[in-house]
Amino acid sequence: MKQRSKNRRRRDGVARRATCGACVLALLAAQAAAPAVAGPYEQARRIYERLAGVPPSATVLQMMANDIINNTGGNGLVTAAAVATNPQYAPDFYDVTLKEFINPWTNRNQSAFVPFNDYTATVIGMIRDDIPFNTVLSANILYTVNAPNLPPVSPANNDHYATAEANGVDFSTALTQTTQTAAYGTPSQGVAGVWTTRAGAAAYFVLGTNRAQFRFTMLNYLCHDMQLVMDNTRPTDRVRQDVARSPGGDSRVFLNNCAGCHSGMDPMAQAFAYYDFNTTTNQMVYAQGQVQPKYVKNPQNFPWGFVTPDDTWRNRWRTGPNADLGWDQSLPGSGEGAASLGMELENTTAFANCQVVKVFQTVCMRAPTSSADQTTIAGIQALFVQSNYDLKQVFQQSAASCAGS
Repeated sequence: MKQRSKNRRRRDGVARRATCGACVLALLAAQAAAPAVAGPYEQARRIYERLAGVPPSATVLQMMANDIINNTGGNGLVTAAAVATNPQYAPDFYDVTLKEFINPWTNRNQSAFVPFNDYTATVIGMIRDDIPFNTVLSANILYTVNAPNLPPVSPANNDHYATAEANGVDFSTALTQTTQTAAYGTPSQGVAGVWTTRAGAAAYFVLGTNRAQFRFTMLNYLCHDMQLVMDNTRPTDRVRQDVARSPGGDSRVFLNNCAGCHSGMDPMAQAFAYYDFNTTTNQMVYAQGQVQPKYVKNPQNFPWGFVTPDDTWRNRWRTGPNADLGWDQSLPGSGEGAASLGMELENTTAFANCQVVKVFQTVCMRAPTSSADQTTIAGIQALFVQSNYDLKQVFQQSAASCAGS
C-alpha cells in the first residue's frame, strides 16, 4: 500500500512538473509573440534622449508624456518629438546632436571633431528655421552668431565661429540668418549654398581639380560614393585632359574604370570652373568668367581631352543606370554655375532618401534593414517632400517611429 501511494505521488509530481513546464513554455511563447510596449513616460524619455542626447527635465518629460497619453494633434509621439526639437525645451538638439550630425560633411576626413564653422552653422540654422532643405546646395544663405565678444565674421578665417563655440554660445538661439553676399561680399552669381561657405570651400575647392566638391556631395547628400554610380555607357568627350586614357599603357583601365566616373562627373563638375581656395589668403576665390588653372592642369596626360571653356555643366546621368537617382524632370538637366547644379542634385529622389536614412540612423541608432523599417523610411521620405523639405520634421518622425524600441 505504501509503495502504491509513493508511486502515485511520483506520477502526480511528474504530471505537475510537465504541466508547469508547458505553462512556462506557453508564457515564453506569448512574451516572444507580443513584446512589451514602452509606456508613455518611457517613450517620451527615449524620444528626448535620442534627439537631445541628455535626459529631459521632469517638467518637459511630463509635457511630452501628456502629448503621448492625450494623442495630441492626432499623433502624440510626433507632437512629443516636436518638444524635443524646440530650442526652448531642448537646446542640446542644436548644440550637440545637430552639430555632430553635420560636422562630418564639412571635411574630407568626415570627422565630427572639427571646430564649429560657417557650414555647420548654416545647416543648423536652416533646420531650426524650417528652411527648405532642398536649397542647401543653391541658396544665397549664411548663418552667423549673434553673441557678445565675438570677432566679426570673415571670409579669411574661422575665428567668429570657433570663438563662439569656445565661449559656450547656445546655437539654438544665437544663430542669425544673412547672406553670403552680405557677409563675405561674394557675388550673388557665385553663391551656391554650403558649397561656397568658407568651410565648404576650404575643404573641397582647395588645390586638386574641384572634383572633390562633387564626389563628397554625392557621398554626403545622395549617399552614393563614386563607385556606386560608375557608368561606362556615357560618352567620354568631356573628360578633361588630366585623365590619362592609357594608365600604365593599358587603355582598358580607362575604358573599364576611369571613364565610368569621369564621363558623368566631369561634365557636372564643370559648374565649379570659376572657384578655387587661396591657401595664402585663406579665402575662397570666385572669378566670374575665368576658368581656374586647375581645370587645365596636366594637359600632357591626354592633349586631345576636353579643355574647359566656362562653367556650363550637363547631366549625362539622366539616362542610363543612374536615372534611378530620380532626377526632377521639371529641371533642364544642364545650366551654368554651381547654384543651378545644386538645384539639380538637391531635387533628386536620392537626395530626399539620403537625408531620411541618415537621420533615422542617427536617431534610432540602427540602420533601417527590416521591411518594417523600409516602410517607415518610405513614409517619412514622402512627408519630407510634402512638407517642403523640412528636415526638422524628419528628426521628429524618426524619433517617434522608434520610440518603442
